[in-house]
Amino acid sequence: MEAVAERAQTSRPVIARRWGSRQELFTAAVLHWIDHNRPPVPDTGTLRGDLLTSLASKSDRRAELRAVFGARFGGLAEENQDLAQQLRQRIYQALGTEEIWDRAAARGEVDPAALTPRIRDLPLDLVSLELTQTHEALPLSVIEEILDTIVLPLVAPRD
Repeated sequence: MEAVAERAQTSRPVIARRWGSRQELFTAAVLHWIDHNRPPVPDTGTLRGDLLTSLASKSDRRAELRAVFGARFGGLAEENQDLAQQLRQRIYQALGTEEIWDRAAARGEVDPAALTPRIRDLPLDLVSLELTQTHEALPLSVIEEILDTIVLPLVAPRD
């Protein structure tokens, strides 16, 4: 809180009146970052192309995000799992994957019955896991492997 007040050229009590806790301040900072850094949702014409483009971009950006917010987000998750889950969902919404899945379903590229919330989140979850382990942007080959061997076979239309 002290560092934020100093950077904002104000006092800690002013910051504390606006955000009652470090958790509230952190949440506001993440939501502000999300609202001001939304990348365009790719539309390559295929599910694989859209997910590959999106995940590659997200890998680069999330590596940066993890460096900035990673340690604090981990602490937040331990302190308040509901709030951490809400922030995670807000981040995922901002990344536009729902739109990608919906377009793919409309084109007949996926089995709509397979698109559970967990499956919809799976590509980002797997990329996030890799980012957590490597702490750097993923090579395109890793993202392609995630898509081609795990995600796309799960959602392929059944004959």
